[in-house]
Amino acid sequence: MTTTAPHEPYTPSPDGERWRRAGFWRDETILHDLRRWAAERPGKPALVCCSGAGTHTVGYVELARRVDRLAAALLRLGVRRGDVVTLQLPNGWELVALCLAAARIGAVAGPVVPTMRRREVEFMTRLTESPVYIAAADIRGFSYDRMSAEVAGAVPTLRHRVLLGGDGPLTEGALDFTRDLYGPDPDPDLLASLDSLEAGPDDPAQIMFTSGTTGEPKGVVHSHNTLYAMNKAQADVLGLTGDEITAMGSPTTHQAGFTWNFVMPMLLGATAVQVDRWDPQRMLRILQEERVTFFMGAPTFLSDLIEAQRRTPHDLSALHSFATGSAPIAPLLVEDADEVLGCRVYALWGMTENGCVTVTRPGQPPLRAAASDGTAVPGMEVRITGKDGTAVPPGENGRLQVRGAAQCLGYFRRQETYDASVTADGWFDTGDLARDDGHGGIRIAGRVKDMILRGAENIPVVEVEGALLRHPAIKDVAVVGYPDARLGERACAFLVTTGPALGLPELREHLAGLGMAKTYWPERVEVLPELPRTPSGKIQKFALRDLLRTAGRSA
Repeated sequence: MTTTAPHEPYTPSPDGERWRRAGFWRDETILHDLRRWAAERPGKPALVCCSGAGTHTVGYVELARRVDRLAAALLRLGVRRGDVVTLQLPNGWELVALCLAAARIGAVAGPVVPTMRRREVEFMTRLTESPVYIAAADIRGFSYDRMSAEVAGAVPTLRHRVLLGGDGPLTEGALDFTRDLYGPDPDPDLLASLDSLEAGPDDPAQIMFTSGTTGEPKGVVHSHNTLYAMNKAQADVLGLTGDEITAMGSPTTHQAGFTWNFVMPMLLGATAVQVDRWDPQRMLRILQEERVTFFMGAPTFLSDLIEAQRRTPHDLSALHSFATGSAPIAPLLVEDADEVLGCRVYALWGMTENGCVTVTRPGQPPLRAAASDGTAVPGMEVRITGKDGTAVPPGENGRLQVRGAAQCLGYFRRQETYDASVTADGWFDTGDLARDDGHGGIRIAGRVKDMILRGAENIPVVEVEGALLRHPAIKDVAVVGYPDARLGERACAFLVTTGPALGLPELREHLAGLGMAKTYWPERVEVLPELPRTPSGKIQKFALRDLLRTAGRSA
């Protein structure tokens, strides 16, 4: 069955040559990086994979061999140029090698976070017409084997299901990763054809679906060059080199993990530690044993590591940097990271559509990470506008728009949706609200759709959350709006606390002490054991609104 190549609707960017001349784009791909380091650093570990089965190290030379072996295997399954290879695998060498193998034959990696279930996976594979689905047979009691069998029954193009691991026999029609895909000796003729099939720098490299918190998820299409632009920029501004040993708590099938702990270290010739599941105490042991130097993750991962390190100290002397975003960072968290973990915190902002767009800098005061989301990285521009598209005065909130070399090509087979978010001169409306941070950077003020309008007053959600996080007993917070007959909306604060539950009187006293206007104060408090989050650590505010509705707390 022939599929429509995903790169056909995407024409080269008119700015491509300018970005090449400036060094933001290039005439190579990540496969060139893999081969370069295999030749120049043959003994260097590319991956250190930590799973329940133990620790497995894969060097650059061995990884290149495995990539070619898997590329030939994908060809044997009938995968062709432009096909999307759906990968719902945990962090490990198999996921990294398959993403590279797809590029080796001109196909496109389609990473899917393991938390996605039948509804989402069926939607994604149907939209992309993916011919192959590869996943773990099961993870923590959930059978991806059975789920994928149901998906394959509903999606005609999904001809092959390949499952990794598992304790029992697979469902009918499923292939075993080791026995059927990786194990057989590759056909010499297929291996010989790889060079002629390999993707070019402007070809699609990845289709990464957004969370889809409202409506259908959107398939963000990145080329090898847009991925290169975002990863080179973030490494350059933080001064990262090939000596780094990186790690993170998020799935590599999420854009944060894909870039910071796969593409970036491979671009640098560094070592990426791939950990299959999040456990703070286990992660501390891994950070110590592997001498990890750089970690990326949401503030909740940072908070978890700090708490775990206080309980059971480990030698983290190699760790120098922790990059974080997706939520406000409390000043105390920045200070604790320095005192307890011995590392510097950097705040960043970005999206699946463009990666890391802004980040705080090594030359700035460390606490800048608690008050700013950083300045634009090389190759990217940001601006803050009003509804009419004109610039807002300094200090006022407006819509955050971005453009540049790391911006995606569009949304897969939803180009009209993407085009509706882009101005005639190329500015992409992010859907976020922001203001000037007073130092040439930005401070995120929340999502446009998350703005709370109390009477005639806009409540700056992120600022309120940041202020609440300065309370010593508040570990995590999310402020959401709920309907009110008189004022339109009021604010509810969902809290995770480290001690006794806090009520409105304690919150009001705390915010009054910080000098925050009363109109911004939450008028309802709910205490939870934890906040619902995406795999990358972002708070799912839609789930909190649903909680209010289903509990009968609001109409």
